[in-house]
Amino acid sequence: MNLEEITLKINGAVRSAPMPSAIRLVDALRRLGYTGTKEGCGEGECGACTVLLDGRPVNSCLLFAKQVQGKEIVTVEGVGRGHPDGMHPFQKALVAAGGVQCGFCTPGVVVTGAHLCDTRPQASVQEIKEALAGNLCRCTGYAKIVEAVQVAVAELGKQS
Repeated sequence: MNLEEITLKINGAVRSAPMPSAIRLVDALRRLGYTGTKEGCGEGECGACTVLLDGRPVNSCLLFAKQVQGKEIVTVEGVGRGHPDGMHPFQKALVAAGGVQCGFCTPGVVVTGAHLCDTRPQASVQEIKEALAGNLCRCTGYAKIVEAVQVAVAELGKQS
């Protein structure tokens, strides 16, 4: 197995380690200790592995780690960075609304939902549903997740 030094900027920190040259981003993140990002389907259909790449949600199971060297990666562990208690308002709202059940989809939902709150605070319910469509949740029926986005956006509005 050919190993090469892979260097990634994750949640503001630069991390480097020898890894197989064809390692997927989801696997590289986990090897580097970012275990919040989960692999679900491995085909980019479920959204469990969603991370932000240069500010855009992407499925980390579909990218090779070496493709994203030099880009900013934000994982579920980094979503609350910069918030007073280390939690994004969406994370708090998701818990308060009961939008978390089995936890399988939670990392991807948190990354996607927080990104939505930060970038589209005026999103309609339909736009929220569309933004979350890439994250499969088998437990909640999405109503509580949508509610959490709305609560978080209101909270972020109060903070500005």
